[in-house]
Amino acid sequence: MRSIEDEALARAAVDALTGQLALTPKPGLPDPRDLGAPADRRDHRSLRWTAKALAPGLAAMAAAARRTGDATPGLRAELGAIGRCTEHSVRLAGGGHRGALWVLGLLVAATALAPVADAGEATATARRIAAHTDRAAPRRPSRGSAVSVRYGAAGARGEARAGFPHVRRALAALAAARAAGATEAQARLDALLTVMSTLQDTELLHGAGPLGLRQVQTGARRVLAAGGTATQAGAAALAALDADLHARAWSPRGSAGLLAGALYLDALPITGTPRARTA
Repeated sequence: MRSIEDEALARAAVDALTGQLALTPKPGLPDPRDLGAPADRRDHRSLRWTAKALAPGLAAMAAAARRTGDATPGLRAELGAIGRCTEHSVRLAGGGHRGALWVLGLLVAATALAPVADAGEATATARRIAAHTDRAAPRRPSRGSAVSVRYGAAGARGEARAGFPHVRRALAALAAARAAGATEAQARLDALLTVMSTLQDTELLHGAGPLGLRQVQTGARRVLAAGGTATQAGAAALAALDADLHARAWSPRGSAGLLAGALYLDALPITGTPRARTA
């Protein structure tokens, strides 16, 4: 049975995802401007709507973690089963968010297992969960796993098994930008660009190949080197990167999902109870 705490963690995760969706301009990603995205990408309004469909599954993952009490193979299998059911529900609602579901599901389960003192503890627990094999998972490889094998990229599984290093980098970037006086939206965009600057995003590898991935990483670094989105030069570099990615239909969805994970952990104090934060 799901508890009030499980529901609260699920709401915090959905709020983190919708907070990521609300950012603008997000390079190559749907945002509130609704820039006529190609047919193979979900538009911003649809993504905001379908994000709500994740809440029951995320609450069930939190409940499973509390009931199991440790990062066991059994918990990993149960999270996989819940995740596949949730993916089906999200497809019925309009689709999207598969990568974010993986990230948020593991982090919600990790924070439900026990109150955490910091993000490092949460990501370390998520790593212990992800280290187990989900033997009930479909045997046919996903697009992301196929791209990971082809290019030697860590992919979503590798990121989780390493303890979500890019989630931790995003949290550090958030803290640094806030300390430098950036607005909350600017700090979140800087965190996204920090992830984009180094992540081997399998979505980008699929659509743009290795050369395209390096081009996107270089563009993200250029914004950060100009002082970030809070500066005039950084904002201009961001606008140029955004226009280029939209024109090429290159979408760093993997980076966006990891930012949602960072925003989720950022909303949790050490007790594990969500706190409000506005963009």
